[in-house]
Amino acid sequence: MHGPASPGWLLVALCAATGAYCLLRMRSAVEEQRRAAGGEALMGFGMAVMAVPAVVVTPPRWAWIVYVVVFGGAAVRALWTVRRNAHHLHHLVGTFAMVYMAAAMATAPGHHVHAGHGGIAPLTGVLLFYFAGYVLWSGMRLVPVTAVATAGGARSVGWGDRPELARACRLSMALAMVAMLLTL
Repeated sequence: MHGPASPGWLLVALCAATGAYCLLRMRSAVEEQRRAAGGEALMGFGMAVMAVPAVVVTPPRWAWIVYVVVFGGAAVRALWTVRRNAHHLHHLVGTFAMVYMAAAMATAPGHHVHAGHGGIAPLTGVLLFYFAGYVLWSGMRLVPVTAVATAGGARSVGWGDRPELARACRLSMALAMVAMLLTL
């Protein structure tokens, strides 16, 4: 992505750490959480690679096309999941945003992709509005969650089953998405 190298490396670190935590969440005993964590790990690592500053390495055009294909497949999977559970709509929007950014970079690598002189493309603006709203909404939801109760009483919650950490993970990826869309 475009922009200064230092914030770019911070974005890479944030996204990679988020992806790594999502891999830990895939060890959850709850199947739905494992599935969601897998998609979020793909997003986190994909965003980390996409955020590597262009001054360090400029990916060839074919790399962006690979991104379009990979995240296009993830978007189709997310669309299939949304049919059964509307809760996953955010995953669909996130994968679509990744496809959009990769397609923009494939068509104009090394150049800003804007609608006109000094403006932003309408779709970029819509995605920025969505992710900024999601950041605010998920930030407000970051309150401590009580322990998961079972029939025999409370049980300890493992790293993969901590809802507040999953929310923080989604919040950090949404913040990263805002930063990446701003540099598009």
